[in-house]
Amino acid sequence: MQNELIVLSHLRWDWVWQRPQHLVSRLGSHCTTWYVEEPLTPAADYRGTNRLNHARVDGVNRAWLEIPEQGHHVGFFDDVLPDYIEQLPQLVGEPAGERVVWLYTPLALELALALNPTTLVYDVMDDLAAFKDAPPELVVRQRQALRRADVVFAGGRSLHRSIVRQGRADALLFPSGVEPEHFQRPSPPVRSERHRPVAGYMGVLDERLDLELLAGLASALPEWDIRMYGPMAKIDPATLPQSPNIHYAGYTSYSDLPAALAGLDVALMPFAMNEATRSISPTKTLEYIAAGLPVISTRVPDVVADFPGVVHLRDDAAGFAALCRQLGRRDPARAPRAGTRELLAKYHWDTIAQQMAESVFKNATRQPDPTEATA
Repeated sequence: MQNELIVLSHLRWDWVWQRPQHLVSRLGSHCTTWYVEEPLTPAADYRGTNRLNHARVDGVNRAWLEIPEQGHHVGFFDDVLPDYIEQLPQLVGEPAGERVVWLYTPLALELALALNPTTLVYDVMDDLAAFKDAPPELVVRQRQALRRADVVFAGGRSLHRSIVRQGRADALLFPSGVEPEHFQRPSPPVRSERHRPVAGYMGVLDERLDLELLAGLASALPEWDIRMYGPMAKIDPATLPQSPNIHYAGYTSYSDLPAALAGLDVALMPFAMNEATRSISPTKTLEYIAAGLPVISTRVPDVVADFPGVVHLRDDAAGFAALCRQLGRRDPARAPRAGTRELLAKYHWDTIAQQMAESVFKNATRQPDPTEATA
């Protein structure tokens, strides 16, 4: 019998390469895989009926509902769920073996149950209800998903504590990982006397960033360039600080990240301390470390807990600027320090995906000890 994995995600497969893509691309070796996304509009003049489309990409069957332009974001909301519930079971057919349905957004819970899973997984990668413009029903659906799921994973320590408080003491803690070999830095370019040092950030530009800190850093480091790599989401472009030494590079593919990181002297995590960052466990931390870069971050709770002595912590623009000057003088031909190699090996995506698979698929040989991936 062929096992099946059907993933219901709020993130596009071809967007920023994050936890779902890393895990699903690896879990797909265990089974036939569907990656089901929120609706999208195929063209500005599309006026057809809501219809499910699909394509084979990267070894995964990607599916999404095509709808006319709405003028606003449409997720797995009540006005489109009936179309998914009617059309997706027809597309994937009846289960031919074990069917694992894997949730990344609790808004898709009703759809998940309509697929008749043998195992329902809820992988909590973010506190979505704390994000900007989150629909109010997210809180209720979150509780329902936690109650109904057979297996619950948490993508960080703070999230895990929150989930346990909500009644899932059996939730397994699996922070996000890294593919260290992907981030091996090429030989650094030869520096000239006119070289300007560079500090940079890789990730989505949204309400989790401290824009005031970023503006202050640019002002405090006029001799440095600050490069921001990543797409913008949920914030007004006019709110981004503008300065001659801040450069917004836009979306950068996962394959291009190593080259972009090779051009940095210091990696930044200038997160605001707000509801949206209270429970985050940034994937980019390990990617920066794998690239051999010194990392400066605000005091995000999971970063403080997971990377003591590895990530440099500061609270404001002056602190970031002082550390940039100090750390940027180091030898650019650096590699991950000996003390971080074990960390990178322990948090390898291959290891994490295998341990998660062993806790989900019934043909697994053993149940994982969550401390193996989280100690």
